[in-house]
Amino acid sequence: MLITPLQLVDEPLYFDEIIDPGALDYAPDIRQATPLPVKGRADLIVEHHAADHHGRGVQDINDLRLRAHYSAGFEILCARCLEPVQVPLEGDFDLIFRPSSAASEAGEHAITPDETEIGYYQESGLLLEDVVREQVLLSLPSRTLCTADCKGLCPRCGQNLNQAKCSCDAAPADPRWNALAGLAEKLEPKH
Repeated sequence: MLITPLQLVDEPLYFDEIIDPGALDYAPDIRQATPLPVKGRADLIVEHHAADHHGRGVQDINDLRLRAHYSAGFEILCARCLEPVQVPLEGDFDLIFRPSSAASEAGEHAITPDETEIGYYQESGLLLEDVVREQVLLSLPSRTLCTADCKGLCPRCGQNLNQAKCSCDAAPADPRWNALAGLAEKLEPKH
């Protein structure tokens, strides 16, 4: 759903969208498992800025304020064994977006702490799906485990050690490590 300043001139835009599973690409290890309802509103905030250092006069900037609630179920691969883990997610956001053309200075420049909370949109408008995708990725845990004591995969054969034991333990160790054999017994623990 494209949101443009022209849609918001007279009144806020209320939306109640459902993003189907598979409609958005999140990351290779993240899959949306259930429909994702997004309900909220978009408002136009017109800011009047005085002349800039190039001598341009008063400039109106059409900021978009987007407030919404979302919820859905996701599948994330376990960080150790790569089995899918069900993760329910629910969240709210209240964001301000400014037209990218409003950035008056090209290149690097200092910003105020308030400006760190502002996103930017292209002249054509703001895609709701892009905002929701970003908010979902920021809300999901960075590392997910199927269980706290997940044993993971065997580094040699790839067997899921939660499901079965592999025979790799009996395999001979790499001979390059022989020089370190017995080192643990020689070291005294420091207290």
